[in-house]
Amino acid sequence: MRHHATGFLFAVSQANALCRRSDVRLGSRTYTRCVCTVYYAVMKRDNLHIYHAWVLLAAIMFVTIVAAQTGGQPPTVSDLPPGAAELIQPQGLLKALQSGLPKPLVLYVGPRFLYAQAHIHNAEFIGPASDPQSLDNLRRRIAALPRNSFIVLYCGCCPWTHCPNIRPAHKELRKSGFTGVKVLYLANSFGTDWVDKGYPVDKGQ
Repeated sequence: MRHHATGFLFAVSQANALCRRSDVRLGSRTYTRCVCTVYYAVMKRDNLHIYHAWVLLAAIMFVTIVAAQTGGQPPTVSDLPPGAAELIQPQGLLKALQSGLPKPLVLYVGPRFLYAQAHIHNAEFIGPASDPQSLDNLRRRIAALPRNSFIVLYCGCCPWTHCPNIRPAHKELRKSGFTGVKVLYLANSFGTDWVDKGYPVDKGQ
């Protein structure tokens, strides 16, 4: 009997991320540490039957120190809440990408290892917007764009209310005067809310 483990790509795709946040004080600044321990699905094939087994990933997959913009407090539901006008649903983005109209510029503001595993077709890598260097990347990318450009930001590293990257990126674009910015609403994770639905993705750096 041979068992084949598949879909390590979906280490975060099943959205079973346990995100724990705590404040860290360094000098006069407060930082928020986000540690996401992730479950992943192991698929086993046995006589053409597929079984799902949930296995706790032993290592911490994603650790980031986030410079707190709100006194070290984690994101709140009142900041880009579900249903907000700034959000676009996965189905809405897919339709926009497949239409004959000018397509949005899709910018990925999460960690590189997730981007390498799978990302939206033609999405550009910016880097985790919780990192000041990635915010600089974002500023350089948008500097020459018309302020009415149709731009979609997305991450999907964690459940929506725990994501440390979406809100800083959105805030930066709004501060820069962009009026056509949408944020892809991924309630659980990119894997669960996009990949598992069969929506098109690219792989690699």
